[in-house]
Amino acid sequence: MGRELLAVSIYDQEWPLTRADIVKGLQDVGVREGMTLLVHSSMKSFNRWIPGKSQAVIEALEEAIGPQGTLVMPAQTGELSEPSHWCRPPVPEAWWPIIRAEMPPYRTDLTATRGMGVIAESFRCQDGTLRSNHPQTSFTARGPLAETILREHALDFGLGDQSPLARIYEHGGYVLLLGVDHRSNTSLHLAENRASWPGKHLVRQGAPMLVDGVRQWVEFEEFEYDDSDFNEIGEAFEQMYPDVRSGRIGDCLAKLLPQRELVDFSIERMTARSSETEPQ
Repeated sequence: MGRELLAVSIYDQEWPLTRADIVKGLQDVGVREGMTLLVHSSMKSFNRWIPGKSQAVIEALEEAIGPQGTLVMPAQTGELSEPSHWCRPPVPEAWWPIIRAEMPPYRTDLTATRGMGVIAESFRCQDGTLRSNHPQTSFTARGPLAETILREHALDFGLGDQSPLARIYEHGGYVLLLGVDHRSNTSLHLAENRASWPGKHLVRQGAPMLVDGVRQWVEFEEFEYDDSDFNEIGEAFEQMYPDVRSGRIGDCLAKLLPQRELVDFSIERMTARSSETEPQ
């Protein structure tokens, strides 16, 4: 009886969403061959049975941008960080030295992503996918520009001017949001790095890394990021820029945005909003 109910819950829905359907949906929102494409995604948002699941989505993305395109995804590992800053949830202060001493070091091949979704994690595991060396804010990529985008990912300010986000900006890349909103849009953190306002806070971060083959706890500088207005900024950009395309793939709302224009617009909005809150 239980097996029968499970079968109904999985299959009693609309026609399956195939890889070919996803390719067409991506093309309909403007994804083209040769693009450099940064993808933030939610597998659940499709709300349809997909033969091949995350593999089908990745292969559809690769087909849509073709062999001359470069596919990029976030591979962040937020738990490799200074435990005194943890708040979701916090951990007891007595644990902090244990975490600093015992957390295994960041490894591009072994360290799993955290909170990036099954599509990003599957892409990380795909043979031939490259990954940048930052212990907290790494990115993965495949395609002709993969090495160019991922190399020299600076430890300080890992979402700033010496990050893959800045390389995507330089190469005129695009952001594709698949079933997620702008709070998942890491390119807005590049804007945060570049924007200027009074009270912009720095924090001292740390992570376990391999230094000359030896595990060490390494400290570095980072901004205290705030994504509370990212949806407001992103939606304002969508209203003002005609190059933004959107459409449904299954139940997944897909949005394609030009990254350079998005970042420049966001810098202006962040600076303006910050100046409005200055004391008179």
